[in-house]
Amino acid sequence: MTDFTDMLKGYRRFRETGWARQRQRWDELNEGQSPRVMVIACSDSRVDPAQIFDTTPGEIFVVRNVAALVPPFETTPGHHGVSAALEFAVQVLKVGEIVVMGHGKCGGCKAALSHDLKDAAPGEGGFVHNWISLLDDAREVVIGEYGERRDRDAERAMEQEGVKVSLANLRSFPCVRAKEKTGELKLIGSFFAIADGQLHLLDESTGAFSPAAT
Repeated sequence: MTDFTDMLKGYRRFRETGWARQRQRWDELNEGQSPRVMVIACSDSRVDPAQIFDTTPGEIFVVRNVAALVPPFETTPGHHGVSAALEFAVQVLKVGEIVVMGHGKCGGCKAALSHDLKDAAPGEGGFVHNWISLLDDAREVVIGEYGERRDRDAERAMEQEGVKVSLANLRSFPCVRAKEKTGELKLIGSFFAIADGQLHLLDESTGAFSPAAT
């Protein structure tokens, strides 16, 4: 298993290869960033957007959290990390596309479906449960179709419903809604299957996910 000592070895390789070979690119990035795409993905160590989309530094603006969730727009006091990143991407960087990427075998979505952490105290799972309660409506949709089943089909349905929740919550932000209406901004739902490495794209007119062309 990789530890920080191994990571430092990786850093040295990066300095000798990746950074040195792309020195001109890093010089450009030193002057600022101008990504055209924001990706909202899960914190899961298996689903790194930069690797999945094979991007170079500065190409995508990434926010990762448990279950790739976007909270709804709200103005109550608090620390709104995802909302702040979204606001920065849309209003300052002026990205043209936002991709929400769910994934297979998502622990956050599984916990949202099972409610295993429902009674956990903060610091013992309670923070996670509070966050994934954003998926409670999606949970009802899945239970309506699968009942009390907790098999892989039900879990995948939950993972994909989670993407739809985040897209709906994105549209609750006035800046997103306005820019999508004028065509300045496009929202894209996607799902990465760890088992076979396939990316699936959401057709919002049908609610179905289909494999992206390879």
